[in-house]
Amino acid sequence: MRVFLILMLAWATMATAAAAPIKPPALAAGDTIAIVAPSRPVDMEALKMVREGLVAQGYKVKLAGNVGKRWGYLAGSDEERATGIMDAWRDPEVKAIFCAVGGSGTTRMMDLLDYDYIRKHPKIFSGFSDITGLHLSIQKKANIITFHAPTSKFVYANNVEKRPYAAPIFWQTMRGEFPPSGTEMTYDTTTLTTKTLCVAPGVAEGRLIGGNLSLVAAVMGTPYEPDTDGKILFLEDVHEEPYRLDRMLSTLRLAGKLDKCAGVVLGRFADCNAEEPKRSFTIDEVLDQYFKGRPYPVISRFPVGHVEENVPIPEGAMARIDGNKGTLTILEAVLGPAK
Repeated sequence: MRVFLILMLAWATMATAAAAPIKPPALAAGDTIAIVAPSRPVDMEALKMVREGLVAQGYKVKLAGNVGKRWGYLAGSDEERATGIMDAWRDPEVKAIFCAVGGSGTTRMMDLLDYDYIRKHPKIFSGFSDITGLHLSIQKKANIITFHAPTSKFVYANNVEKRPYAAPIFWQTMRGEFPPSGTEMTYDTTTLTTKTLCVAPGVAEGRLIGGNLSLVAAVMGTPYEPDTDGKILFLEDVHEEPYRLDRMLSTLRLAGKLDKCAGVVLGRFADCNAEEPKRSFTIDEVLDQYFKGRPYPVISRFPVGHVEENVPIPEGAMARIDGNKGTLTILEAVLGPAK
């Protein structure tokens, strides 16, 4: 019996350790950043400004081989886009991988990435919108912290001064300063025009998972669907009618993904208004129908999504949600020491 208990304790310890995500090294001055294009084609004129801005900040920049390519509405074939990501991951000079833009297409090539290599060689991986597909697959298959964060047009380049809220948090996060090791930090939303709201009260802790609702719903029933039990699920979307968001949330509810969350953070659902308002629920009404009265804390209108105030969210990191105060706090350093 004693041997059995010892073995069970050892198994529990190993399981807990295995659950802890791997933290990539922080970005340092002079490091090389790779810009990849996993989804739609890249606006090369805009990318030129992005590159110049990054160089002006002291970083070196490499472009994935498929950047500049077009195949229908995609930045190259599935193989070309996957190769662009893996080439950046295998390049020893590259310390961070930034996605140039979202769009559509990541679900077509999620099964083409080498997740064993990604897990053994963790790097900063950042992007949002359609890039949610890759966040979810990397979380599921490689278990490293990734960053649901603005793409190039928001914070990487010459227009940083136009994003006085999100841009500084982005760069502090990439440098390992938000939060620094041994501390916790709360996203300060008190200065924002759009205030966070309490949908369901309470306080809870859990690891962060989620992103764009369309992509979260799209991976249901695949090997990449997220495990939301005990997690803080965050969701946002753009240009979707309330009835379509209703359908996506129904998919998550029917799949049991809303049953055992530690908490839910609802971001900004930008331009998600009904074409015929008199014959529709509002997006806030739809969200209330799914989340009001939940036994876990839920907040809405958090600054994440297709808006200027789009803060980086470290997927996989431990966090605390306070539904009473409408706050989200990161409880651990999300990056390791720079190399």
